[in-house]
Amino acid sequence: MADNALFGPLFGNPDVDREVGERAWLQALLDVERSLAAAQARAGLTPRPAATAIGACCEAGRFDAAGIGRRALATGNPVVPLVQDLRALLPAEAASYVHAGATSQDILDTATMLVSYRALGPILADLRAAASRCAELAEREAGTVMAGRTLLQQALPIVFGLKCAGWLTALDEAASSLDFVRGSRLAIQFGGAAGTLASLGAAGIAVPALLAGELGLAEPVLPWHTNRTRVAELGCALAVASGVLAKIALDVLLLAQTEVAEAGEAGGHGRGGSSTLPHKRNPVGAVLVTACTRRLPGLAATLLASMAQEHERGAGGWHAEWETLTEALRLAGAAARHSRQLLAGLRVDATAMRRNLAVTNGLIMAESVVARLAPALGRGAAHELVTRVCARAAERGEPLRDALLGEPGVTAHLAAGEMDAALDPGGYLGCAAQFVDRALARHAALIRPQPQQRPEGQRG
Repeated sequence: MADNALFGPLFGNPDVDREVGERAWLQALLDVERSLAAAQARAGLTPRPAATAIGACCEAGRFDAAGIGRRALATGNPVVPLVQDLRALLPAEAASYVHAGATSQDILDTATMLVSYRALGPILADLRAAASRCAELAEREAGTVMAGRTLLQQALPIVFGLKCAGWLTALDEAASSLDFVRGSRLAIQFGGAAGTLASLGAAGIAVPALLAGELGLAEPVLPWHTNRTRVAELGCALAVASGVLAKIALDVLLLAQTEVAEAGEAGGHGRGGSSTLPHKRNPVGAVLVTACTRRLPGLAATLLASMAQEHERGAGGWHAEWETLTEALRLAGAAARHSRQLLAGLRVDATAMRRNLAVTNGLIMAESVVARLAPALGRGAAHELVTRVCARAAERGEPLRDALLGEPGVTAHLAAGEMDAALDPGGYLGCAAQFVDRALARHAALIRPQPQQRPEGQRG
């Protein structure tokens, strides 16, 4: 899809696309071969001149990716033809040390971790920028009263800042999960044909740590050829992040409806225009986030389904991961970039929020009235009384205040001033302000520089 000129820009992010494209994958595979040679030279298994010669040839521009892909049909993966081409570039004394002790899955799995590590950089940057924008909105709109909605119906008054604080907290949690996976769970793979490194003898046990150090990835406890938890964790973390972005996009879509019009995307330069309706300003960013995120859960499901792999090397499940994970990274990157841009230009209409609060003629404040009556009547009796008054007000189309004033059971316990206080949306916001403050404080703590933790198994 990245190469599709029509659709690629809609479902991609240039910074992520560069890290998951054909050339990036090819370079990652070569980076692993180069690093393996360097690690084995440090372990005394490969002459240093041979490792240097191998490293000098590991440049993607020297290889024909399309040709490697066609020849991969004969072997089921692209590593075999890639290794053949790499050896062909080298003198015989160096060529024999290429890929020493490795199996194709070692190279491809480690390249997968490398591609993922690199692609997660811009994804996390966009998620954090989106979170920072949500923090700004939460603080700025902490006093902007609006209707809170449950099951798409007006429920109770809230503040828009609380909604933004909810977005913020979810983004922080999603980013933290991805950051953990990136820092601790993306590990090299090096186990040889069946996970024993038998061909390298006793010196083989030192190579994984050296290889991890060369690539800046974690060193696993042991080879993980058919333990696919790392790939599944990454896929699930991407899907969770996409779900967070999907929720934000859905909120914006609903708030931007003509009949609601409480928030909307920035316009300009024809953005949101229609091919036939001159007045339309469609929420394009939220639509594209939705389109990207609808596809990610299925990709995560494929990665989960691929976890059951046969004995020491999988027959098909492993192969199903490559394009699936590539697409998951790409779509998550697109969704994160669209979300960042959407939030950066989000327009908030506090006047419309106030106007929509009045749509129910005060019925949205019914629970507040119950709370005022409960000390005198008991909560159950107060609830039943206000329910009857609300039904009567709705049937007659009259304001709740008028209906309450006409009910002796209410006026016997509430004076007009108390009733007005009970019907004021700004006076019934509960702990909204405190929750906003807590979300902002948590976000501030997360973005402070943290002491670096050593990834799993990695040696200093």
